[in-house]
Amino acid sequence: MSVRKLKPITPAQRFRVVNGFDAVTTQKPEKSLLAPVKSTGGRNNNGKMTVRHRGGGHKRRYRIIDFKRDKFDITSEVLSIEYDPNRSAFIALLQYKDGEKRYIIAQNGLKVGQKVLSGKSASPEIGNALYLSDIPLGTIISCIELVPGKGATIARSAGAFAQLMAREGKYATIKLPSGETRMILVTCLATIGTVSNSDHQLLVSGKAGRSRWLGRRPRTRPVAMNPVDHPMGGGEGRASGGHPRSRNGIPAKGYRTRNKTKASNRYIVERRRK
Repeated sequence: MSVRKLKPITPAQRFRVVNGFDAVTTQKPEKSLLAPVKSTGGRNNNGKMTVRHRGGGHKRRYRIIDFKRDKFDITSEVLSIEYDPNRSAFIALLQYKDGEKRYIIAQNGLKVGQKVLSGKSASPEIGNALYLSDIPLGTIISCIELVPGKGATIARSAGAFAQLMAREGKYATIKLPSGETRMILVTCLATIGTVSNSDHQLLVSGKAGRSRWLGRRPRTRPVAMNPVDHPMGGGEGRASGGHPRSRNGIPAKGYRTRNKTKASNRYIVERRRK
């Protein structure tokens, strides 16, 4: 895991920090696990723009990731660690004893040739997927299910991890990456270890053009708009815009919008830190 600072041969390269890709072992993906991904440009099925600041960018092909880890008690070997343009984390190509290949989110420290297992018979080692009921307390985990059998939904991005704090009855208490402490059913699967590519947060694009390569279009500051476009727009001269708020007038910076009667409130032990 390393990052490189480039020589300032152009104004854009002066501040650019790029990934060293030390962990990545191959350039070519597994063809059988590729799928097309269409570029929407932020438009819905009627052609109406529903998401702003999206569009353009380099063409991508989706890598089919096994978030369910449902090939239980069958040993697999890590064939390669690969780059995935669809996510910040690296992915690992596994080959099972029966010959099937699958991609999983790579954990930090996962090596080519390593044996990986999921299910009741798995030991709590990096890359193995276990039920929360079988993981030792205090273990660092990632790729956690919220609904049994649905597949991993929590702590999947680069460098993300959660910690198993306690177990009581049919619930385990997990400290999530946001700082929130939450109860999750012990029949949910989780993977041991931290998600790979923790250096992702250190990268610096260096120029606006790189955002365009990633399919991110420019975003106009609300204070530069007119009052018809945004609550923070307008005013004589350079106005501050008043209290920061969204386009719909909802205050930003700590205003609570969560429903007080939401069903999942009973599973949240402690709210996230601000």
